[in-house]
Amino acid sequence: MKRFVNILLLVCISLTVSAQRHFLLGADISGTTDLEARHVQLRNSKGEPRECTALMRELGLNAVRLRVWVNPKDGLCNKDDVVKMSRRAKDWGMALMIDFHYSDWWADPGQQNIPAAWKEMNYEQMKQALSNHTREVLQAIKEAGVDVRWVQVGNETTNGFLWPMGRAQENMRQYAGLTDAGYVAVKQVFPKAEVIVHLDGAYDPHRYDFIFDGLKKYGARYDMIGLSVYPYWDIRGKHTKSWQETIEKAMANINRLWTKYHKPMMVVETGAEAAKPVEGKDIIAAVIDMARNHCGGHCQGVFYWAPETDRFYKLGAFQNNRPTVIMDAFTEAARTVDVE
Repeated sequence: MKRFVNILLLVCISLTVSAQRHFLLGADISGTTDLEARHVQLRNSKGEPRECTALMRELGLNAVRLRVWVNPKDGLCNKDDVVKMSRRAKDWGMALMIDFHYSDWWADPGQQNIPAAWKEMNYEQMKQALSNHTREVLQAIKEAGVDVRWVQVGNETTNGFLWPMGRAQENMRQYAGLTDAGYVAVKQVFPKAEVIVHLDGAYDPHRYDFIFDGLKKYGARYDMIGLSVYPYWDIRGKHTKSWQETIEKAMANINRLWTKYHKPMMVVETGAEAAKPVEGKDIIAAVIDMARNHCGGHCQGVFYWAPETDRFYKLGAFQNNRPTVIMDAFTEAARTVDVE
């Protein structure tokens, strides 16, 4: 019996070490082509010019996340633009996550606007439009020779999406139906891709129970839970008193979610103040450590949101178009992560 227990312990340790070494270190760099359209040149810490995807790889990242809008006015982050950026991720050997916003512009807990072309549709028509859009974008990426590892069916859908039709508080059944339609569409193009449902506020277990209990009740399928971990916004909203508290509560919630839903997880968005880079590095290093070492191997990676942004977004990780020490948190973690 003692020998069996020792063998089981060794297996558990081996699995944990394997999960730690195959950890994903990523960034949402959907603004790459926008920077290029504005003739912004990124540089590494030595001042050498770099394309954004190449620079992220140089910094130790092994994954890229890209958002998709339906019909954006400026053409950025539409199907063709995302295919272009997806090719670069493949060229640099980086795993790819696609994030469908199902809107013509930003979608988050405070806005989930129906695309203009879908506004007059009923529920069944909306499901079909969502399915068609999801398949068309993913098929275009596939035809470009790029694999997709994860797909978000909606962005920060804490209150559902495609309002009011898919607003979770009033229409959970329809939100679940739309989510499942996205799941089916993803699997038709990339059967092995993991479908993510992504919420904000990782510190708060109640919003996660609300959405995932609702999806379970109405039979919506998904493979992974995506979380946003933003100490800056949590402190500003008076939800937590310190960045340490945000991370501690996120860790407790991740471990609880695994026990309740038995789904793997990923921190698909995080960030810190670029104006406080030393503290920012400590925050991101703590988020990576939390996800990698204190969640039983159930949290598979951490993605920084828009690190390449400078000045106009407080939580970017660059200054003067060069990476701050915030990005060192990824570079240092990458030394003990297997390159995929």
